[in-house]
Amino acid sequence: MLRAFRDAFRIPDLQRKIIFTLLLLAIYRLGNAIPTPGINSDALANGSGNNSLLNLIGLISGGNLAKFSIFALGVLPYITASIVIQLLTTSLPPLEKLSKEGEEGRKKINSYTRYAAIILGTVQATIFSIFVTRDAANIAPGWDPGVFTILVMVLTQVAGIAFTMWLGERMTEVGLGNGISLIIMAGIIARYPAEISATAALFRSGNLTILPLLGFIVVVLLVIAGIVYVYQAERRVPVQYARKQVGGKSYGGQATFLPIKVNQAGVIPVIFASAMLIVPNLIQSATATRAPAVSTFIQRYLSSGSVWYTVLEVLLIVGFTYLYNSVQFDPRRIAEQLREAGGFVPGVRPGAATAEFLGKISTRISLWGAIFLALLTIVPQIVQKLTGVTTFQFSGTGLLIIVGVALETLRQLESQLTVRRYDGFISKGRIRGRLQE
Repeated sequence: MLRAFRDAFRIPDLQRKIIFTLLLLAIYRLGNAIPTPGINSDALANGSGNNSLLNLIGLISGGNLAKFSIFALGVLPYITASIVIQLLTTSLPPLEKLSKEGEEGRKKINSYTRYAAIILGTVQATIFSIFVTRDAANIAPGWDPGVFTILVMVLTQVAGIAFTMWLGERMTEVGLGNGISLIIMAGIIARYPAEISATAALFRSGNLTILPLLGFIVVVLLVIAGIVYVYQAERRVPVQYARKQVGGKSYGGQATFLPIKVNQAGVIPVIFASAMLIVPNLIQSATATRAPAVSTFIQRYLSSGSVWYTVLEVLLIVGFTYLYNSVQFDPRRIAEQLREAGGFVPGVRPGAATAEFLGKISTRISLWGAIFLALLTIVPQIVQKLTGVTTFQFSGTGLLIIVGVALETLRQLESQLTVRRYDGFISKGRIRGRLQE
């Protein structure tokens, strides 16, 4: 990995891409330090520490909601819109037709995703603005918690969402890696220095001993190693293509494989489960004064960290894993495509038998992927309780995002280096050919 970055900085084109990407990430982080007009960021940050709803949403959005900055929602609406459009693409014929039209269809789908992100962002910004202005202490001096203040907050957040999407697209087109993914990763990593410093202060004060701290570090490293292993794990189904005779030449006949990843859904089931578990927190917050019995019941059994909350979260993760994989991986469609291309799985009849065979493999692999995601959710909670390291937000979801984005960016960097090495080889061959002439 270090060698790839060293080689990349020796190539001027890749060096410009890396510097451009880092510059846009710096702009994004700078925007997260600018509070939304009308907000007392210090009071909101102090109050959010005791608000489980705000902490949960802040974790999903990259931790930028604590001070309600101009980029507080970040790319959260865009992620939600992308997931919805992606699911609708396989169920709505017009979107499915667009997805098969190549580059032009992809551009139209991306345009629909942007519009959906702005609409969802407006709704989310309105909800969060009303939620924040309920406490008069969160309002900056000189501002009134009225309709005008809420309107200014909503417009600021929508503008921040649009600008964040623009930053992500520029990174993808001009820079290196997937811009939206890099923005999410930057938001998660930005919290680590302060949390590491707080953990070190806890150790220096004597409230944390060396053995629990070492155990915590070892578990984090093991989780990262497990994520790398599972992220790249896949079941390779062998596929053989029939040989065709066209004129005097024969085509096809090659053997390849169909890769089926263990974790096909990524972090999407965890995001969906977290979004569903926001509902009990909303009900608890709304019924705190009107229905104390309901509020007490939710706080006792469905609050973050309780046994029933964890069980419900695991069940939701397993359910959403199977739901997302069933939508994204259609065995019938893949079997039909293989049959049309003259491909077949050795030992399995083309058509319905191949679809049934691929469906069984996908179902079994989805189970292991769901168990993996559930462990990523449960293990950090258990480790924090056993070691007492509560100053570091050890999130399996956050580590999964960081490792996944880092691997994809490194893979793209290595492919760029390979292309340029071949370009140099071809250029040298042309020069030698001209000299020989």
